[in-house]
Amino acid sequence: MRKWIFVLLVLGACRKSGTDSSSSETTHLTDDTNQSSFYLLNEGNMGLNQTSLDYFNGSKGDYKLDIYGEINPTIVKELGDVGNDLKIYGNKLYAVISGSDRVEVMDKHTAKHLGEISVRSCRYISFYNGKAYVSSYAAASGSTDGSGYVAEVDTATFEVLRTVTVGRQPEEMAVTGSKLYVANSGGYTSSNYDRTLSVIDLTSFAVTKTIDVAINLHHVKPDGYGNLYVTSRGNYADIPSKLFIVSTATNAVTDSLNLGVSNLAIQGDSAYIISVQWSNSTGANTISYGIVNVKTKSIVSNGFIQNQALTTPYGIAIDPVTRDILITDVKDYLLPGTLYCFDKTGAKKWSVTTGNIPSVITFIQ
Repeated sequence: MRKWIFVLLVLGACRKSGTDSSSSETTHLTDDTNQSSFYLLNEGNMGLNQTSLDYFNGSKGDYKLDIYGEINPTIVKELGDVGNDLKIYGNKLYAVISGSDRVEVMDKHTAKHLGEISVRSCRYISFYNGKAYVSSYAAASGSTDGSGYVAEVDTATFEVLRTVTVGRQPEEMAVTGSKLYVANSGGYTSSNYDRTLSVIDLTSFAVTKTIDVAINLHHVKPDGYGNLYVTSRGNYADIPSKLFIVSTATNAVTDSLNLGVSNLAIQGDSAYIISVQWSNSTGANTISYGIVNVKTKSIVSNGFIQNQALTTPYGIAIDPVTRDILITDVKDYLLPGTLYCFDKTGAKKWSVTTGNIPSVITFIQ
């Protein structure tokens, strides 16, 4: 059986990892008293069942690698193949495992397996009024154009209750009021990307509007002012990535910012943005960082990290208490990645080795 891997806090230096060979701990308990504690989902390479779950204890400064297998030794292939999203709702932790066609449901406090939700080619998860909503790349029932769907799931029984057809290859979703907004990418057809945001009424569970935004949508994040920040990945050639602002009052695009975005996290009035833009013409990535004031809808900074050269920044999260900035670096997508912690001024505080393709961070709150 694998042993825990601990990473101890060393003030003023990077965290270092080592194996605790004397530990006989086979259970895990979160520190709910510290809001800086979090889980991190490592996506893993496709087809290799490498998805893993890490945990950081904010009180002790301990970072534990790959905790799921030790806690759940009877689960075959552990978490599975390609972890795509991770969220907490109530006392449960939900990990969306796209390549394994399932959402793993765990106890929030112990990470013990509670059950699973079966959704083909699942991508992202959101919650509202006791229900989970899962986007799926799989063709919706009766679809002739490859449209995907969103599944409504009972969080008590893990059963799919209803499905609704949306656009092609739906990605991230956001709930505002009783409406669910779904970003459609059409990522399987680069010559004919989708460009819409589906609006679902969660009472009738029907699409009430389709908003034309831009091609190849990915992320959608709500701010505190009734707006959604929606990212377009462009076509990696003559149409660049861009950030769009959609009003949930009018269900229309109201603004856009010429800012490439691969991922973003909104905390307070600030949207922290990382951008890794691939160019087919140059065969290389351009990496940048920025901050958008969501109240004024303006770019206030074109960089927030000091003197750091991450290879391939991928995931981002903001500590809700300290405002520390957490960014994952997937490097070459083959070897273990690195998680970096920067303070709110952009100065590096610590870094630690993670699993393969560290992706999504969710704080224990």
